[in-house]
Amino acid sequence: MRYPYEKEITLPNAVPIYLVNANQLQNFQDHKAWIQASAFRADPGTYCLIPGDDGIGKVLVGRPEAIDTWTLGALPAMLPPHSYALADDWSPEEATKLCLGWRLGQYRFDRYRQNQSQPLAQLMVPAPVDAAYVDAATTAVYLVRDLVNTPAGDMGPDHLEDAVTTVAKTFQAELQIFRGEDLLSENYPMIHGVGRASDEAPRLLDLRWGDPDHPKVTLVGKGVCFDSGGLNIKNAAGMRLMKKDMGGAANTLGLAQMIMAMKLPVRLRLLIPAVENSIAGNATHPLDVLPSRKGLTVEIGNTDAEGRLVLADALWEGCREDPGLIVDFATLTGAARVALGTELPACFCSDEEVGTGLIQAGLAVDDPLWQLPLHQPYRSMLESKVADLSNIGNSSYGGSITAALFLQEFVKPAIPWVHIDLMAWNLRSLPGRPEGGEAMGIRAVYELIRRRFT
Repeated sequence: MRYPYEKEITLPNAVPIYLVNANQLQNFQDHKAWIQASAFRADPGTYCLIPGDDGIGKVLVGRPEAIDTWTLGALPAMLPPHSYALADDWSPEEATKLCLGWRLGQYRFDRYRQNQSQPLAQLMVPAPVDAAYVDAATTAVYLVRDLVNTPAGDMGPDHLEDAVTTVAKTFQAELQIFRGEDLLSENYPMIHGVGRASDEAPRLLDLRWGDPDHPKVTLVGKGVCFDSGGLNIKNAAGMRLMKKDMGGAANTLGLAQMIMAMKLPVRLRLLIPAVENSIAGNATHPLDVLPSRKGLTVEIGNTDAEGRLVLADALWEGCREDPGLIVDFATLTGAARVALGTELPACFCSDEEVGTGLIQAGLAVDDPLWQLPLHQPYRSMLESKVADLSNIGNSSYGGSITAALFLQEFVKPAIPWVHIDLMAWNLRSLPGRPEGGEAMGIRAVYELIRRRFT
């Protein structure tokens, strides 16, 4: 496991950082000429280095109207590699957000680069910061980013299993694994059907942690380590980023690690169906009919709609213990990206109170989601003439909703359930969020669980 601070450096004297708006520039009259020469107007996202006797004396940063997690997120890559400190007094919540954003902005994926990244600027942790939360959140996000960024050749089902095993050992969690033909004998036929064409056997990773008497929380993550589309093969553009199709699994593993690191009083279960959707003589065909763990039969309208199949078996197993909350993460549909773009995950929820709580939690920690409806009239689009249901809708519209409705068939109605359809990838770099693999929604769900069960 890679921790996020391995490249940081510490210098004896920290350079103070002042967050200022245009009106507050008058507090720095001694440096008026320098500020004007630098054309610094305290716009949000800008900064100005003020000289001191021995180098940089202070840093002025444009202050936004509201402080959020990303206020300082761009600075680690922009400032010289010194130690810095927040100069002003901040509330614990604000200081924690500022520190977390800085840490997330330090991320670099350089596993395959001969020339390693240079040291980045370091922010000294001020007293009011919730350091345990910052450490747990940063390490979880780094884990997610590393897993998603790793090429599929080095992040197949075997490697994903290794990552889950490492986390399980770190937190002394129980881990049970069903591989290959065992999936059939243990009644996970759709996980087997999706992954059987790969040289790496499909498997279900089942992690448990925490006091059995605590409230039960179950996470399910789509672990399609590479998605060729199966026999309904993707084109080159569609296949290019499919190393990220295990982004749901990566996000649930990061979230599980965060829950365990913070010792939330829950009985945690993590289910990851880890497969590769490959092409071979034994691959599932279009219009094949697969049985499911629930007993429903599913007609395969398209082999490229495979994520919902592996999730369905895992979700039904997750419901067996009647948890107080079940949450799945999946890079499931392009339709959700068309609706909301790549940076805002879609969420669906079977419980109004939980759905409202999740949206509020996401806004509170600057990890937003947007709720879409489980519009029941669209359920008829999943009807099949030969099986209990089809894995795709009979219309090109509402694809994220019909996918969610398919999954809902495999969740007990009495169990509060959240489905998160996410990109797991930044197409552009933003403060604290570099281009590449990304954790989306895990801090929001963590906050929901913390509020609901502690």
